[in-house]
Amino acid sequence: MSHSYPTRHGKDLPIARRIAAPLLWLVRQQDAEPSDAEWTRLGQALLEGDPLADDVVRYFQRVGHRAGWGEMQQATAGRWHELPPNSAVRALFARCAQTPDWLDEQALRRGAAVIARSGKTGMRVLRDFGLMAGYQASAINQTLVKTGALEKGAQRRVAETTKWWMDCTAEDGVLPGHTGFNTTLKVRVIHALVRANLSQRDDWDTAYLGLPVNQLDMQVTWLAFSVMFLIGQRVLGVPVSKAEAADVMQLWRYIGWLMGVDEKHLCASEYAGRIALYRNLLSQAQADETTVQLAQALADEPLQRYYGEFQWLRSHWDKQVHLSIIRLFVGAKGMRALGLSRWVLPWYPLLFAPVNFLCHSALRVLPGGKVWLTQRGRRKQEHMLNILFGSAAPDIIQLAEH
Repeated sequence: MSHSYPTRHGKDLPIARRIAAPLLWLVRQQDAEPSDAEWTRLGQALLEGDPLADDVVRYFQRVGHRAGWGEMQQATAGRWHELPPNSAVRALFARCAQTPDWLDEQALRRGAAVIARSGKTGMRVLRDFGLMAGYQASAINQTLVKTGALEKGAQRRVAETTKWWMDCTAEDGVLPGHTGFNTTLKVRVIHALVRANLSQRDDWDTAYLGLPVNQLDMQVTWLAFSVMFLIGQRVLGVPVSKAEAADVMQLWRYIGWLMGVDEKHLCASEYAGRIALYRNLLSQAQADETTVQLAQALADEPLQRYYGEFQWLRSHWDKQVHLSIIRLFVGAKGMRALGLSRWVLPWYPLLFAPVNFLCHSALRVLPGGKVWLTQRGRRKQEHMLNILFGSAAPDIIQLAEH
């Protein structure tokens, strides 16, 4: 049977339904199930790229990569308006400098504070729920494998992603002219370069996979940083109110917009995001050998960290903490799909989530308690970033110049 979308779309629907089923506790099933037209649109999103960033890649091909990347550096230094009128880099920055009408800068600041309050718990959710559980979506893994992610190492990937995340979630960090804004646009262009390069390779199966870094896969990554983050926080004991969740969604809606996710794939509310996540998960092809390769590398990532003291003890402790959190979120079948031991118990979240909840709840009602939690959580995140990188956190965009 011929399709108007890549054949990976809904390929493993029974398994995908099992994985997505817990979301039906959080939304009404009649809202969540896609219509035939919506299902087709999801499949077609696998063939959609990012026109503005793809124009930048074609511009690089005309003027030369070195000259093109030089323009990117000039643009991120705040001088994009000095670029030639026909520059695609100038067009990208000019568009993104015009913030969307729905943007609420105060909500961005409140959302950043919510994320800071999550402390190390927030970082664990993104790693063990968003990233590790996401490896079960094998088609997305193809981009990582074919761009040498295994050779690069899980520790470096986690550190680079964490650096970008912290740049974006600093107060005002993602607004025009700030580090998070500039880093996001650089990453957006890197994604477009990857899309162009992989699409031309003989070993990239477009009929099955669609475009590399396509709109549907970008959406599920965005949902991991927003909706899955919010769900995971609550599961691990960090209270997040409805108003706070709305602020986090506003922040990530804007980051997704900057990253090149089409507005029709972005969600303004957490509830709409849960529905989008459910539908996206139904589309994803399930685990294969790349799942196991990437998951086992990530499971061993704590052993590569630099702690400075009690290295062996702290690295092995953190590995077991992460495995127990993963077990809670993916279950025994998910652990088996990831190539991890199904006999791991979710001991850490069962022991520490109640403590987390009691501490956060008590401190939030005290005068200045929220501010203290925010500052303390951010310091913990910065400390963890230093551990991931070792001694210093280099600019993640250095890799784009090679």
